[in-house]
Amino acid sequence: MTADFQTAVAVYLKELAEIRLASPHTVAAYRRDLNAFGEHCGNPPLPQISRLQVQDWLVAGHAAGLAAATLARRLSALTGLLDSAVHAGLCPLNAAAGVRAPKQSTRLPRTLPPEQTAALMQPTAASADQRDLALLAVMYGAGLRVSEAVGLDLYDVDLHSCELRVFGKGNKQRIVPLPAAAADLLGSWLEARRQADVKDDQAVFLNRFGSRLSARSVQRMLKQRALTNGVDISVTPHRLRHSFATHLLTGGVDLRAIQELLGHASLATTERYTHLDIAKLTEVYDETHPRAGRRNQESAGLMDD
Repeated sequence: MTADFQTAVAVYLKELAEIRLASPHTVAAYRRDLNAFGEHCGNPPLPQISRLQVQDWLVAGHAAGLAAATLARRLSALTGLLDSAVHAGLCPLNAAAGVRAPKQSTRLPRTLPPEQTAALMQPTAASADQRDLALLAVMYGAGLRVSEAVGLDLYDVDLHSCELRVFGKGNKQRIVPLPAAAADLLGSWLEARRQADVKDDQAVFLNRFGSRLSARSVQRMLKQRALTNGVDISVTPHRLRHSFATHLLTGGVDLRAIQELLGHASLATTERYTHLDIAKLTEVYDETHPRAGRRNQESAGLMDD
């Protein structure tokens, strides 16, 4: 790495993608953020970046109407770059360290009521309806991110065991169960796929050209299907994932099991998918997790101290 700003950014983003296995979406967002900082400050050498410049950049973003979440991501991108530079010995300190990100409002994710989920799954006259039904059944039935669904390869599917191998964020692998109805729809699609003009031999879900289906295409398909079937047209792939988690929890499924199914690293992340306040989450956690009792005793001990 070099202290030259743009060169340092390129090296850092390569490290982020190839070593830390950040998603392409994250890398692209961080590239935009760091380029924006460079433009705002004139691409200063890393040792010359000051805390005041960082704060001024965030204030300018706020004045331009950027959301708190966007500003927090910008700060995270710059902090990561400077952390890397400090470790490489290119600058004495991280000027972004300790700068507080703007407070983000807590927004509960919206779910799709079960009846609307069922309506979304009703057949349509769309030419790719068989594929779309299978895709929706897999996304909702297994709680997949849209990137995980379109990233499925044939060898990730085990219809006999009704399981999918999924690669989530950071390329972390997990095995998720597939409901029987979803497995049936997926099996029907895979039979039809054999008759298609296939360009991507491995992709489970193909577009009309025989190549891997894109996440953006799935979003467009959902909007059109919602319009056709009388469903809330604000439905998104991520909203289906929220719904999966919420419907499972409502049905009495263990919170830790939902965390595993979603591929979340922490319980706090799962909380955002389930529309529960943290007090209720803690109550469920304490009732279900084998170490909860010990954790409570340790917490009580700390309070006594």
